[in-house]
Amino acid sequence: MRTSGKLLPLLASLLPLVLCIAAGTGAYQIHWWQIPEILWMRGDGYEVLLFVRFPRVLLAAIVGASLAISGATLQGIFRNPLADPGLIGVTAGASLGAALWIVLVGSGIFGIWGLPIASFTGGITVTILVYKIAQTAGKVLTTTLLLSGIAFNSIAGAGIGLMTFIADEEQLRSLTFWLLGSFGGATWPLIAANLPLAIAGLILLLPLAQSLNVVTLGEAEAGHLGISMSGLKRRAVFGVALSVGAAVSAAGGIGFVGLIVPHLLRLIGGPDHRFVLPASALSGAILLIFADSLARTMISPMELPIGIITGIFGGPFFLWLLIQYKRDILYI
Repeated sequence: MRTSGKLLPLLASLLPLVLCIAAGTGAYQIHWWQIPEILWMRGDGYEVLLFVRFPRVLLAAIVGASLAISGATLQGIFRNPLADPGLIGVTAGASLGAALWIVLVGSGIFGIWGLPIASFTGGITVTILVYKIAQTAGKVLTTTLLLSGIAFNSIAGAGIGLMTFIADEEQLRSLTFWLLGSFGGATWPLIAANLPLAIAGLILLLPLAQSLNVVTLGEAEAGHLGISMSGLKRRAVFGVALSVGAAVSAAGGIGFVGLIVPHLLRLIGGPDHRFVLPASALSGAILLIFADSLARTMISPMELPIGIITGIFGGPFFLWLLIQYKRDILYI
């Protein structure tokens, strides 16, 4: 508890500093301590900061926080460290919703809100289906959960492939953005469209911390202690779908953030969800800001897709988790 009590304020104070450092990083270098003066005096670099860098780093922070707290919540509900929005198909469902909207509907209906709504619908549909399939006799089987996620990832991948096949040139460019993941299209209107969904997801998920602590004892024990598991699951599923839908509609499919961040925080600060949930949101934001800075600068002036950066680190981490927890996995 002493460690977690110190870490939360540290992360909260570190996030603004990371935002400023990342905003100054790029082909046009700006020292972070010069940013307040540039913004106040409208000096050299003002437009770069205001219309290019700040929308990008803020969007990275929003997406990172949304994915990380979603992963922490799913791991708490399923009582399994392998649960992740990408692994169980939620990200793929949200991506398919976005792909269907881009190709079959377009941006005319609902304006900038259409894509987030489509992503949310796809994400919550897959979340509910995966959970129902994995549930047997009141318990969620880890193997069934992961295999269901693989199946829905495959189905969503086929659907996205079909949309890619029938898309015109402009739609194909937009779909490529979702497949690779990027913050290159960050604008203030895009943030305005997705921020309400992300905030709504945080509002739904953060108060679940105490209930998730009780769930670690087991669903039956949580029920005896007055926790409504059906209500808790509905709120968690809805909040995760909101958060992941906002993240995917803004930046495409970015994997492993919801897997890595909560697990590392539990190793450092313990399993208390009153610490894990807010710390996951802060750490996820910091992680994706850092990853996006790498994507922008590693092969400058070109840019790596953010999904490649997270995949390089997330894939080996997931393999390590599988090795660590292989005794808890049911073999078929």
